[in-house]
Amino acid sequence: MRIVKPFTVPVSLYCILSLLVLGCTQKKNTMAIEKSTNLVHPEDWPNIRPLPLDPAIEAQIDDLLPKLTLEQKVGQVIQADNASVTPEEVKQYRLGAVLSGGNSAPGPLPYADTKAWLELADKYYNASIDDEGVEVAIPCIWGIDAVHGHANLSGAIVFPHNIGLGAMNNPDLIEQIAAVTAHELTVSGHDWTFAPTLAVPQDVRWGRSYEGFSEDPKIVHSYADRVVYGLQGRFGEEDFMGAGRVISSAKHFLADGATEKGVDQGDARISEEDLYKIHAAGYYTAIPAGVQTVMASFSSWQGRKLHGDKDLLTDVLKGQLGFNGFVVGDWNGHGQVTGCTNTDCAQSLNAGLDMFMAPDSWKGLYESTLKHVKDGTIPMTRLDDAVRRILRVKIASGIFTKGAPSTRKNAGDESLLGLPENRAIARQAVRESMVLLKNNSNVLPLDASKTILVVGDGAESISKASGGWTLSWQGVGHTNEEFPNGESILDGIQEAVQKAGGKVVFSADGAIAMEADVVVAIYGEDPYAEFQGDRENLDFVPNGFDVNTLAEFQSKGIPIVSVFLSGRPLWTNPEINVSDAFIAAWLPGSEGGGISDLLFQRDPSFDFTGRLSFSWPSSAVVSKDAEPLFKLGYGLTYKNDTTVDQLTENSGLENSAIAFTGEFFSKGIPVAPWGLWLSSGDLNKQIASYPTSVGGLIVSKTDHKAQEDALRIKWTKSDHDEMRINSASQIDLSRQANGAMELTFSAKSFEAGEALVQIGMCSENASCDQFLEVSIAANDWDEYRISLSCFADLGVDMTQISSALIITAGEGVDIGLSHIRLESDIDAKPGCDGK
Repeated sequence: MRIVKPFTVPVSLYCILSLLVLGCTQKKNTMAIEKSTNLVHPEDWPNIRPLPLDPAIEAQIDDLLPKLTLEQKVGQVIQADNASVTPEEVKQYRLGAVLSGGNSAPGPLPYADTKAWLELADKYYNASIDDEGVEVAIPCIWGIDAVHGHANLSGAIVFPHNIGLGAMNNPDLIEQIAAVTAHELTVSGHDWTFAPTLAVPQDVRWGRSYEGFSEDPKIVHSYADRVVYGLQGRFGEEDFMGAGRVISSAKHFLADGATEKGVDQGDARISEEDLYKIHAAGYYTAIPAGVQTVMASFSSWQGRKLHGDKDLLTDVLKGQLGFNGFVVGDWNGHGQVTGCTNTDCAQSLNAGLDMFMAPDSWKGLYESTLKHVKDGTIPMTRLDDAVRRILRVKIASGIFTKGAPSTRKNAGDESLLGLPENRAIARQAVRESMVLLKNNSNVLPLDASKTILVVGDGAESISKASGGWTLSWQGVGHTNEEFPNGESILDGIQEAVQKAGGKVVFSADGAIAMEADVVVAIYGEDPYAEFQGDRENLDFVPNGFDVNTLAEFQSKGIPIVSVFLSGRPLWTNPEINVSDAFIAAWLPGSEGGGISDLLFQRDPSFDFTGRLSFSWPSSAVVSKDAEPLFKLGYGLTYKNDTTVDQLTENSGLENSAIAFTGEFFSKGIPVAPWGLWLSSGDLNKQIASYPTSVGGLIVSKTDHKAQEDALRIKWTKSDHDEMRINSASQIDLSRQANGAMELTFSAKSFEAGEALVQIGMCSENASCDQFLEVSIAANDWDEYRISLSCFADLGVDMTQISSALIITAGEGVDIGLSHIRLESDIDAKPGCDGK
């Protein structure tokens, strides 16, 4: 490959420093919300000199473009998900790219092994280069979200999520991590990863906060180029896009971390100055580093969807910032642009999007885009520019000369996954990412020769320690057997203690009476990703482990060390109070042994070097004016004599402000703000005690997993009376409906055979007469799941849900109903019959 050396100093050092510290003095200080036109001013942004174009590549593009049919050009600007497109369709429509969403993999699981990935990669590639019926065929590229390692590949290393990597503040190590990720991607035949995430999250209620390195733009700025170097190699050097390298994608342009209340895909109501001083910081180093693609954000700025914002995508990104790669969309993000649908959006391409990410909508989008080019709605010059940019990236990546994925270096060699030297890099990242928040009486480091009681559901679960985007989109429901090259935190502790001659006792729930020298409690958030990870407040609600059990050990004078697993800082004052030492371990991934390295200081050189890259909240209520409990940059070492005094346990939340958590009915009672209501004709009655009835409907308590934790509902008349779970305030579940969430409950029929019930959801003042039929099996309790999208398809307004569940049935039906909630779709296959 011919390499052209880049010009030096592509960005003004003065401007970068002044932007990130003081702000360029010549910049305007006018809030965009005060501008009547909301216009962008590209001249106010830093001017980045574009990287030089390779004349040989441009000549090759000049030769290729005239040979492509219009249909081929349209195909090049569309990317489809592997769950929705066949290799034959890639050839027929000449698609430019394929992606694998978080739950999309060859085979029945959301992840796959090397052989399965590589076989499908070959099929797509070979289909794309089949030149039957065309003068020249263009190879497709295959992208995937390898955001903390290649976590949809069995056996790959799962690194700490970015929030932890930001806390280590080590650009050299971040480059090594990216290089290992690229290496493992080439084993499975992938060409492209949708990383790095360059968000600068300002409200950690956002469910993707852990994908950001820091709330501090300086840290993001210092990391962005190094991730690009690790993935792609250095622009201008022989290694650039060579063997073992992949295409990178800086995302999400722009201000995805600035939305109001941290709402995913929401609106950033901030000034243009905040855009270029804070949220664009990472792009100022990623673009000069040669990042090949930039992904547009789902979100909006000042009400303008980024997927349709020409000022930002074209005038700023491609103009002022000098980006000459291609802009790719996010998952059907174009469909959110005003006037667009998932299958029709000329506006996005005209705004500067070069490749649509149209996972399941690609065919309709192809047809409408072809029509728009033919009728002039999309100018041919704009289409040609998009295709030129795509070809530029493809040629630079070597895709035209590399051959089929299975023939490339590293391809198919599973022995290259989880190499000892690469696992050592991940383990170092775990050590350096941990932040010691409290170490009263210098309880750490621990003596590994003592008796260590380990409690908590995070100790033996690699899945919980890894978080979302691990083996599946939301990362839930995975066992340790699915991490063949992984080590749990418990495994690491046991190995360290056994080596020192000590003793480890493990009790996941802590329900054990014994004498121990110390208790190590490992607990925290369950895995989540976008949509489902958004929160209304920052109160840590214990799940999987009752933290109250620690108080009993504390009362006996046993020191307690808490290892807290989370994708964001949370209000944890009660947990900190009950702990002598408290460690923010974030989401460390598959190298749990790194935790034990610092618990026991397994090497004299080891110490806590992690520092908070996000401030730690003093209240569960988010307020920009609140003083943090622990400030940005805080972190203790073994030698610090800092004592954290008893903290207030007033969360700041009123009962009425408790957030909707996705639970409607749990442990035998409705979960606030929801209540149980019975309806018969014009008669409506809220349930206050049991048993109770209205019309021919009788509701009492029954047992499922515990005494009276479930409802028994019996219809004695044929009037189809209803039981409802209602809220006085409306809940917006539209994002959950779009985000593959399911209404989930347990049920059984008390009759000899199956019971047929009708299930609905409803918005306030609607007719509420649309239902889905579900058959409830007899004898045993089973779990039933209905995709929220099914209710949306019935015409239910999911933005104003006031009845989260309506259930009705015919005379004689007698069922049990328990634990009604929302959960993620574990198989990514919407079902409307409860099965």
